Amino acid sequence: MNANEALITHFYECFQKKDYKGMQSCYANNAIFNDAVFRNLNAEQVNAMWEMLCKKGKDLKLEFSNVKANENKGSVDWVASYTFSSTGKKVINRIKAEFEFSKGKIVKHTDNFSFYKWSSQALGLPGQLLGWTMFLKQKIRHKAANNLQAFMKKK
Repeated sequence: MNANEALITHFYECFQKKDYKGMQSCYANNAIFNDAVFRNLNAEQVNAMWEMLCKKGKDLKLEFSNVKANENKGSVDWVASYTFSSTGKKVINRIKAEFEFSKGKIVKHTDNFSFYKWSSQALGLPGQLLGWTMFLKQKIRHKAANNLQAFMKKK
């Protein structure tokens, strides 16, 4: 296992334990994060996002596999299983994460997953009917951004 594979492994082992401080230590000060919901988060925002998700994810279970990395880029497959708090519906989200590294830290982290599959599980019928639309994607992104901003203000 090379150093960046060890970094990815450490990140997800911390995530399994909801150790957000350990996760945060993996990011560079100029890191950027993106997924289908959270867009263009800077390092401060991504650190707060992981803290928020760890603290609010009461029944979060996580598995990861296929950790691969060289000195510049890496990837991992991971599955998050949890109850979506807004609806009480169970979600199993399959994610392919891609990373870029610099000086032993993550500088770019992108989680790729099907927004439609996620919204169908998390929102039920509304997600099944509208999960493919930009309208719903934008609505969820706006709500997530507001939740993150409110979380950061409380700290």
